[in-house]
Amino acid sequence: MMLEERVFIQAASLTGELEQTQENLLRLLCGAATATLAARLRAGVTPEDCEKEFLQAASLYALADFYSADQTQSIQQLKAGDLTIYQDSVKQDARVQSFRNQAQALMGPFLRDHFSFTGV
Repeated sequence: MMLEERVFIQAASLTGELEQTQENLLRLLCGAATATLAARLRAGVTPEDCEKEFLQAASLYALADFYSADQTQSIQQLKAGDLTIYQDSVKQDARVQSFRNQAQALMGPFLRDHFSFTGV
């Protein structure tokens, strides 16, 4: 089974049931995460050399992007009579950042040194 498909299976197992468009998006993001992470590996290191960590990290990166994209398309507020429910975007942002941080921690020993500006 191809590495990209294994990343997708692992990521999809954490999302619950997906609509077809969501599944297509997650597949695309898993492919992008796999390719991006492979390109960042140190010279001489292959995804197979760190297979367990690579699969986990690529899945986490794909999920972070998936939930980040999903947040921009989701309902921020739902009102029914006197009841109003708000989406907790701070919690969503924290989950996305946590996924990225964990992926970076997993792959840190296998990646080339690089500078990445992520925000203020």
